[in-house]
Amino acid sequence: MEPVTATQDRPVPRRPHAPMPPAERREEIIAAARALYEEKGLSRTTIQDITNRMGVTRSLFYHYFPDKDAVTYAVLDAYIADYLEALHYWNANRRPGDIEHALSSIVHLLRVALFEHDAFRAALASRENAALYLEFINRAADQTAVYLIDSTVRDYQTRHEVRVDHLYETFYVLILGIIGYMRKHPDADDALVADVIAQTLHMDRGSTA
Repeated sequence: MEPVTATQDRPVPRRPHAPMPPAERREEIIAAARALYEEKGLSRTTIQDITNRMGVTRSLFYHYFPDKDAVTYAVLDAYIADYLEALHYWNANRRPGDIEHALSSIVHLLRVALFEHDAFRAALASRENAALYLEFINRAADQTAVYLIDSTVRDYQTRHEVRVDHLYETFYVLILGIIGYMRKHPDADDALVADVIAQTLHMDRGSTA
């Protein structure tokens, strides 16, 4: 008798899962979705792909997320959290008194954090996912503006006059504009982008920051 082998038509038995706290299980689903989005792209990843990657049933997925859109927005939140962590690191490692370094390093951070090349970011930038991409950059602009005003701008105010009214609105529009410009002109020189930031914010580009 021929030995029985697993085929694509015969499902492989799922491995048993030990009980996991709900918050950890939710994060596991988000991590699996994020990995697949980066590997395959957004449109080519299905809920079945996500559950197959985890080795769990679709019903478990639906216990935590009503549909693919919901887990996709959770993946966006994870990207924003990673970006904010990098922003915190940038702020903590600024060189006191060195505006030029702060400008050049923040432009580099934006370029790396928001424009890294993977299938998910490429999918976000497509016309098919325009609304999702807009949501992503709006969240990035909002949280960046709030963080910079509460941290970096306060430090700047100890040495310089802040010559900008409507701080939140100015930062929000500036960040959206810089992201849009860098997306349209990916080869734009970092020094030019830094100049635009400094001019928009009326920064004193002297020896202290």
